Amino acid sequence: MASTVLEATRAAHEDLESLERLAVRELQRDPANSRDRLFQSHRVRHMLGLVVSTSDKLVEIYEDKDNARKDEINTHLTAPTQTLLFSKYYERLKEIRDYHRRNPSARFVSTTDDYEELLKEEPAIEFTGEEAFGRYLDLHELYNEFINSKFGTPMEYSAYVGSFSQIEKIPQSHKLTRRYREYLEHILEYLTSFMYRTEPLQDIEKIFSKLESEFEERWMNGEVPGWGNRSTEKESEAEEPEIDLDYYSTVEELVELGPAKLKQALAARGLKSGGTVQQRAERLFLLKHTPLEQLDRKHFAKVPRTKDVSNTASNGNNFKDDLKKEIALMEVKMRRLCELLDEVFVRTKENAEKKLTLTYEEMEAEREEEDVQADTESDDEEQQIYNPLKLPMGWDGKPIPYWLYKLHGLGQEFKCEICGNHSYWGRRAYERHFKEWRHQHGMRCLGIPNTKNFNEITSIKEAEVLWEKIKARQGLNKWRPDLEEEYEDQEGNIYNKKTYTDLQRQGLI
Repeated sequence: MASTVLEATRAAHEDLESLERLAVRELQRDPANSRDRLFQSHRVRHMLGLVVSTSDKLVEIYEDKDNARKDEINTHLTAPTQTLLFSKYYERLKEIRDYHRRNPSARFVSTTDDYEELLKEEPAIEFTGEEAFGRYLDLHELYNEFINSKFGTPMEYSAYVGSFSQIEKIPQSHKLTRRYREYLEHILEYLTSFMYRTEPLQDIEKIFSKLESEFEERWMNGEVPGWGNRSTEKESEAEEPEIDLDYYSTVEELVELGPAKLKQALAARGLKSGGTVQQRAERLFLLKHTPLEQLDRKHFAKVPRTKDVSNTASNGNNFKDDLKKEIALMEVKMRRLCELLDEVFVRTKENAEKKLTLTYEEMEAEREEEDVQADTESDDEEQQIYNPLKLPMGWDGKPIPYWLYKLHGLGQEFKCEICGNHSYWGRRAYERHFKEWRHQHGMRCLGIPNTKNFNEITSIKEAEVLWEKIKARQGLNKWRPDLEEEYEDQEGNIYNKKTYTDLQRQGLI
């Protein structure tokens, strides 16, 4: 009966209701351990995907571009008189009965049974051995790419994980290279993939779209860290000064600058930057006696559909600005992903430092133990875990020891009003939450910077009062040149700027 448009619409609405009920039922179930929780999230994500695809089909039906729905309604559900309407109704009823008489099994077919199978499926999620089923990050490929590049520095893997998001230390001259751009692309690709595998219910596309809209405004106002400050741009220009050809009288003197600086100078002027060092120096030396506009076109880099050579330099500057903006946006996305995965980065660093103290045999034994635990985990899930004290579950899905529970003070509850009255159990989790995304988001909503001054403050009122005091103190500590700038007359008397200018206008000094 689903051959008709109206029946297809009814079936789609039924599927939506069934999927919504199953998703809610699945989320209300308490997972036995971290692996079961991950499987639960992936099952719910799959249901949400089916909801979206079914909703798209319904939207297409209701748009009715081919007028099939309208024609069917006019044929079966409308009539000029009440008598004709009832006759159409009974004709339709007869068709339905005849259909079910010919297909007796159709009345027992239910899509709900098919969707029930989704709750029994175990999603296929791929993790590397280093990731330990989403517990740690596997940054070894990115680490090798970093230490073997010009913008990277040799360091241990654990130190690299600890300073992974500290990209502000990289000079801006290295950030505008193709190698650095590819490095950022690989970072975003891996972290996004890791988020999809470990946090399938997190809407990464929505987070990125919000970041992009905020980034546009911050970029226009010059507020992007490491890119918007004019002082930073001046410093980067001071690090790599422009080559002044007036100081060079021969090509050989330009050759001594090296291929990198010559290539940069040629590219900034829109000229070809290839060839040997001698050829680059000769090409740049031509500008000493010939203006850029009068130079032969064969020396310029090929630009598609460029009619005026004088616009080449401006096109190069526009391209450089677009490149800066693109790389800055990639850095903002990377920092946001690092904030979301802050706890995973901490665990990864601790695991990397722990491996430095283990021998090869100990590492193999630990890996075998993890494999055995993974094999027996499915059997343990079926057994009811005896936990009368309601102790928190460890990473292996079992209650932690009671002495460890008392040692970390996990029985103490700390509530934070800034985080929406969220509860944190234990002093360690409470202190760590001040740097986590939930507290940062709450402070951002209040319009207060999340600095060390606001540590241990969980009340919204206390945070606002302290912020007002800090702003007032900063106002008192501001530099006031009229009162604090000092001037000295010929006799050695010291005045502030205001007094000195007043006396000078009166002719007393």
